[in-house]
Amino acid sequence: MKKFVLLSVAVAVAGFVAVWSVWAADEAVTVTGEVLDMACYLDHGAHGEKHAQCAATCISSGLPVGIKTADGKVYLLIGEHKPLNSELAQYAAKTITVKGKLVSRDGISMIENAEIQK
Repeated sequence: MKKFVLLSVAVAVAGFVAVWSVWAADEAVTVTGEVLDMACYLDHGAHGEKHAQCAATCISSGLPVGIKTADGKVYLLIGEHKPLNSELAQYAAKTITVKGKLVSRDGISMIENAEIQK
């Protein structure tokens, strides 16, 4: 009987963890930070006003775009299964706020369905 109760509790806890994980994966977030050209940022740390023109060019050409928050977190940004480059290029090296769904896998974080907040 004791084993049955322990097994039942373990199954209930595992089920709760599984449901919570799925719920947490669909977390809506609002993030404020600097718009980054991810290629130059990851390659040689380029960001800020000195890099604005290059970042705008790289973002416009289709390279990945992201956002870096004041606490140093970096997120890849995409729309609803499509790039946001044409909308975000004008904000290269500027601080904006976006809202979207936070997803993470293997250490990479992304805000999908991102919308620029005005």
